[in-house]
This record gives sequence, C-alpha cells and structure tokens, in this order.
Amino acid sequence: MTSFNKIEAVPTQAGDVAAAHARALAESQPVFMPAAIFADDRGWSIMNQLQGVMGKEGQINYSVTYPGVIKAWHRHQHQADFWLVLMGHIKVGIHRDDGRTWRTVIGEKKPGILIIPPPLWHGAATVGHEPAGLLYYVTKAYSAQQPDEERRAYDSVAGFSWSVEHK
Repeated sequence: MTSFNKIEAVPTQAGDVAAAHARALAESQPVFMPAAIFADDRGWSIMNQLQGVMGKEGQINYSVTYPGVIKAWHRHQHQADFWLVLMGHIKVGIHRDDGRTWRTVIGEKKPGILIIPPPLWHGAATVGHEPAGLLYYVTKAYSAQQPDEERRAYDSVAGFSWSVEHK
C-alpha cells in the first residue's frame, strides 16, 4: 500500500490542448481541459479536442464500462492518455509514486479532455446507473508483443476510495 498526504482535485486549464499536454508532461501531473458544447436545433457536438497532439504513432480507442466496474490501477512508461467520456460518467484516480494523488469525475455533465502523462498510475470506475463510454487517444499504439503497461491492485493506493463518497 502507498501512503499519501491528501487526494487533490485535478488541475484545470483552458485553451490549447498541446500546451496542456506540455504542462502535464513537465509537471508530471494530470490536467483537465473543459470542453465547450456546441448546441442548436439539430443536436449538439464537442469539437476540435485533440488538435496539435495526434501523431502517427498514436491510436484512438473507445471503451464502454458497466455500472460498478473498476478498472485500476495501471500506468505507462512511454505513452500519454487523453480521455473524453461521451456517455455516462467515470470517477478517475491518478497517483504518482511520491504519494501525490488526484481524483475527478468526468462525463456528459463535465465534458473535456483529461490528460494523463507517463508514468502516472491511473484508473476509472463507472459512476451512476448507466454504462460509461470513454473515447481515448494514446500517444503510442498498443503492442501485444511489448505492452507499455504495468498493473497493480485496484485497492493498492491507501485512502483512495472508488465508491461514491457521501458528503
């Protein structure tokens, strides 16, 4: 089990996603970039979310998790993750080996890009009664022969709760 001082909110940054990515890498911490929703009588959209960060080595994925599912903890040594929840909501935990830990909830009602730089531990739990759909871009495509992934138990960060916190 890892000790820590406190669980922090993920820092928020507006503007250019490439600048937010550079900040996340430089400070070795997550960054959340709120997204604007464009709506009219035809529907709504979230646009221009990954300009300036997509490269030829990257990969775009989509994952749906069911209510109550916890996918944690894992980390990458070489890839950064960019998460955008398109349906439902997820509680995200991010942890650094020096004990610093962050938590946020992202989703339909809090849209935006969450940038998770290497080598931070991270995971997610679906919150609410509906599945959550996560669209994510990774800066290095997955290799089954040499996966850039290390795992640990979902309950291995002391004091971090994946449950709903009744406040």
